[in-house]
Amino acid sequence: MALAVLLVLGVGGYVLFARARPYLHGSGCEVRTAAGKMPLDLEQGANAATIAAVAYRKKLPERAAVIAYATAIQESHLHNLEGGDRDSVGMFQQRPSQGWGSPEKLKDPVQATSKFFDALVKVKDYLDRDLHDAAQKVQRSADGSAYAQHEPEAKLLAQAFTGREPGTARCWFSPDKKTAVRRAEAIRELRRSFGSRLQVAGPETVASDAGAVDMKASRATGQPDTVAVSSSRTGWSVASWAVAHAQSYGLSEVRFGGKHWTSDNGHDGWTKDSGAAADKVVIK
Repeated sequence: MALAVLLVLGVGGYVLFARARPYLHGSGCEVRTAAGKMPLDLEQGANAATIAAVAYRKKLPERAAVIAYATAIQESHLHNLEGGDRDSVGMFQQRPSQGWGSPEKLKDPVQATSKFFDALVKVKDYLDRDLHDAAQKVQRSADGSAYAQHEPEAKLLAQAFTGREPGTARCWFSPDKKTAVRRAEAIRELRRSFGSRLQVAGPETVASDAGAVDMKASRATGQPDTVAVSSSRTGWSVASWAVAHAQSYGLSEVRFGGKHWTSDNGHDGWTKDSGAAADKVVIK
C-alpha cells in the first residue's frame, strides 16, 4: 500500500512538473522532406511560405520558386533586412537605385517576391538555365556563381511550401511567444499573397471580390475561417503558410487533408485528424 501511495504521488508530481516546466523547444520551423531536412527560424519560415504563395498567385512552376529560394538564401538568409550593401534592402537585397522600387515596397516580402518573379519571367528560357545563371540575370550581383550552392536547400523549401510533399513544414513557439489573435489580418495577408483565386469564407473574412461581407455574428461564435482548394498541393501550400505565420497572427489551429496542427503542440508537427477535409483548409 505504501508503495502504491508513493507511486501515485510520483506520477502526480511528474504531471505537475510537466505542466510547470519551461517550454523546451524554443521557437522555430523545420522542413523535413524525403530529400532531407532544414531548420528555419520563424521569420525564415514565414518568408519561405510567402515565396511559395506569390509563385502560386503568378501561376509559376516549382522551378521558379527554387530559383527564388536560392537567391533569397544567398542574399539575406531568408530574412527581411533593413539594409545591406549600398542601398540594398529586403529579402532579395534589391536596390532602389537600380529601379526595383521604393525601400518601403522592397521591405514588404510579398511585393519584393513579386518583383523578383516579374524580373525572372523576363529572362529568356529561365527554366532551362542553370539556377545560378537565371538568378544572376535577375540580380546582377558581383558573383552570380554563389547562388548555385543553395540549390539543394532551395529544392527542400519548394517541395514543402509549394505543397508537393504534404505536411512537411512545421513551426512551433513557446507559450510566452504567443500573440493576440489577428485572424482577420491573417486572412487578408493570405489572400494578398496567394491572390483572389483562393475562395475564403468565415467569420474573419471582412471583404471578398464580390463585395463586403458582414460576418460579425458568426465571428462571435469562434467559427474558423475556411479556404476552399482545388488540389491537395494548393491546400498544403495554404496550410503551410498558415502554420508559418501562426505566431505573428495568433493562429492556434490549422486542419487539412486528414492532418491537424496546433500552436500548443507545434513542435509535434502535423498529427492525424480524420475530420480534416481534403478540399478545404480550416484556420482558427
